[in-house]
Amino acid sequence: MSPANGQAETTATGRAGWGRSDRGPVMLERARWAARAFARYDKASVDRVVAAVARVAADNAERYAEWAVRETGFGVAEHKTVKNLACSTGLADAYAAHDYVSPRADADEKLLSIPRPAGVVFALTPSTNPVATVYFKILLALMTRNAIVISPHPMARQCCADAARTLADAAVAAGAPDGVVQVVEEPTLPLVEAMMADPRVGVIVATGGTPVVRAAYRSGNPALGVGPGNVPVLVDRTADLESAARLIVESKSFDNSILCTNESVLIAEDAVADRLVSLMRGAHPLSGEERDRVRAALFPGGAFDTRFVGKDAAWIAREAGVRVPAGTKVLLAPFDLAVPEEPLAHEKLCPVLGFTRVDSARRGIDAARAVLRITGAGHSAAIHSTDPATIMEYGASVPVLRVSVNAGNSTGSSGIHTNLPISMTIGTGFVGGSSAGHNLRPDDLVNWTRVAYHVDAPFGDFDRLDPWSAPAGPVPRYPEASNARTPAAPPAVPRDDRSGAPPAELRDEIRRLILEELASLVRS
Repeated sequence: MSPANGQAETTATGRAGWGRSDRGPVMLERARWAARAFARYDKASVDRVVAAVARVAADNAERYAEWAVRETGFGVAEHKTVKNLACSTGLADAYAAHDYVSPRADADEKLLSIPRPAGVVFALTPSTNPVATVYFKILLALMTRNAIVISPHPMARQCCADAARTLADAAVAAGAPDGVVQVVEEPTLPLVEAMMADPRVGVIVATGGTPVVRAAYRSGNPALGVGPGNVPVLVDRTADLESAARLIVESKSFDNSILCTNESVLIAEDAVADRLVSLMRGAHPLSGEERDRVRAALFPGGAFDTRFVGKDAAWIAREAGVRVPAGTKVLLAPFDLAVPEEPLAHEKLCPVLGFTRVDSARRGIDAARAVLRITGAGHSAAIHSTDPATIMEYGASVPVLRVSVNAGNSTGSSGIHTNLPISMTIGTGFVGGSSAGHNLRPDDLVNWTRVAYHVDAPFGDFDRLDPWSAPAGPVPRYPEASNARTPAAPPAVPRDDRSGAPPAELRDEIRRLILEELASLVRS
């Protein structure tokens, strides 16, 4: 997520012509029904649904990667395929041994913990990492027995809607309730804001521009949002320079720098800076005049031009009137001071890498802190070094919540090439103004009821006890009552007094209220 992308989010979401929909309340009612049915599933049934959905997602990873590039004009299909695979079977494999369904009994602490899903997850997804984020959020919801409604960015609406429908069909075919995965086909700003504020939503998971995340926090419902990145990467004199040069170029060019975890500013010690640059194959060091042209093209009037988001280095160079060698993947743009007035010290979701030199690792840490004061606090940083003392000082001094060491940060901080949790939603914590301080995980979508015994009371025997039961046969399609087919079907779900009535009655009630409001306006 970034300020630049935030501008794109606001413009695209508010764009006229997307049409109107009155299906929001119906979708949420259907999702709530599905969530209540799904909350009765046992671990084996949930695992079956998750495995089936992950497999279908992986089978379509390349197709949706190509579709996302065609629809948005952003990124590289090959790299989007990597992300789609990581957020499908990669994600399912990573959490295969985790259990967010079964009660946990701790005899020593005399505690029984019972999982309680959020219910309905309302998920906003960005245009920059569209299908990977759809995959990621759907699988996290299914692992924790939640229903989910996807609201895609309008610029990626078609590929995201199709992906969500494909995964929804796979989930239902594997035994999940009808409506457990849904998508807002025609997102509009009023509709999305109304759905975010609806009391049927258990939690909002917002990935996108700053305005989108702030709207989620203002909705009145619990929300998990993130902050912008602006990743500094420090290379000190002890680094393996060949490895550092290769990894930085690969990371900065990965999906044309569309991930918010991509390196934004390279900080190198003077003692190794020239050698490092000479080893950065695929990176073109800009001259002073070339840098000025690229800076002016990217930041007209001082604000990042979003038409450069996710475009390749050669295209950017042509737009700026700069000639670069064939095979150029990254434009290396030197500058002197990391200050707010220097546009190249800000986040750039494109393969233009700011570059500054320092005379020591200690000064490099200071420069990284300066970059993050401009923007990106709490997000992520990277360092290439073999000195444990410098690495620890960097981690302790730089105000971020994840640091990639001797790894490309695009796939490092997102957990694809490190042991951090695989995630398309990067929490920035207190320092970044976020409610989450880690890579979003399945346990963020489930609470636990703690059944606590008196410290002197004997603890019960909960072995082989399970309050959930596997559904017997397919769950009836909404809005049929869940006891309409067989007595063995999941029990009927009680009505939630907050919403009032099933969809048909709900639509009639909404119409009645609107007519009453119009009548009162006429009378007044």
